[in-house]
Amino acid sequence: MKIRIYRFLIAITFLLSCTFLGNNVQAQATQKHIDQKLYNTILHMDSVCFDAYNTRDLETLKKVFSPSLEFYHDLGGLTNYEQNIQAFEKNFANNNNSGLKRELVKGSLEVYPIKDYGAIEVGMHRFTHMENGKEVVGLMKFLHVWQYKNNEWKITRIISYDH
Repeated sequence: MKIRIYRFLIAITFLLSCTFLGNNVQAQATQKHIDQKLYNTILHMDSVCFDAYNTRDLETLKKVFSPSLEFYHDLGGLTNYEQNIQAFEKNFANNNNSGLKRELVKGSLEVYPIKDYGAIEVGMHRFTHMENGKEVVGLMKFLHVWQYKNNEWKITRIISYDH
């Protein structure tokens, strides 16, 4: 009889442990993207920004980036809005129709709300361009801080790293 009770207690403990671990993993998974509407909005804004980049639409890029932009690049240092707009102009002129494009790596996007400000976007992206007749592909990590102000989303901070 004692053996049956002991086995019963072990089985109950095991089931409770599995239930707790399962709920904990599920809670972590759902917390990754707390607000699906915000996630979809930032995913859309990411595509607006980089569709403009891929089609060399400088006017749209000017609207997506805040005039207070700070861009931190692990190899290039800190740049501001004007420096980045000038870099886009130069890059577009030097790579006219040469395969210059950016793609978000599928499954890498994470979005987190910033109370009373906007959102943090974290992910990986792939940049492609032609160099000496060969396609060059770079895979990098990024973090964008988006501000929602006056019914507009704008990127105020960029951190690009792991080059």
